[in-house]
Amino acid sequence: MKTRFLGRQDYVPLWREMQAFTDERDASTPDEIWFCEHPPVFTLGLNASKEHLLAPGDIPVVQIDRGGQVTFHGPGQLMVYPLIDIRRANIGVRKLVTALEQSVVDLAAEYEVDAAARADAPGVYVHDDKLASVGLRIRRGSSFHGMALNVDVDLEPFTRINPCGYAELEMTDLHRLGIELQLDETADKLLPHFKRHLGL
Repeated sequence: MKTRFLGRQDYVPLWREMQAFTDERDASTPDEIWFCEHPPVFTLGLNASKEHLLAPGDIPVVQIDRGGQVTFHGPGQLMVYPLIDIRRANIGVRKLVTALEQSVVDLAAEYEVDAAARADAPGVYVHDDKLASVGLRIRRGSSFHGMALNVDVDLEPFTRINPCGYAELEMTDLHRLGIELQLDETADKLLPHFKRHLGL
């Protein structure tokens, strides 16, 4: 799996790049995982209800082609985009989601923070506060979009929405949990956990 650390990227151009990569890949194309962060943006999933977009204000809103409801992306949030041919890898969507979630659980555990996934709502939680959100799209047997892990984020924009469609859902980040990693360090620590859970 090829790893790309892309720094800060505008959301829409990178989303289009993910789509193009997925549409153009063939049986010999290596899988990739992209790490980046975005300037502030709200994204609405395919079936998202705009009633969960409470008061976006000056932050752009983009309707996109992943599953899930509305979420916020911004500086200090690590985006994890696995571009994987899941048919070739012989894994299902559930295993990919679980690998993403468990990589965060394992990372938190290194710092004695008890994080967990929930069966009723994708993502990773510490107590009832959400630390990471997951939303994927599968096209032509391959995945794109992925996971947003809050590392050191201004959480105020989350109060302008019902995050992931849940009213009054509180968000948290690694820094608030006492894990003071930078984005690149977080990516480096997350990657081996993710690969292990995929069996790579």
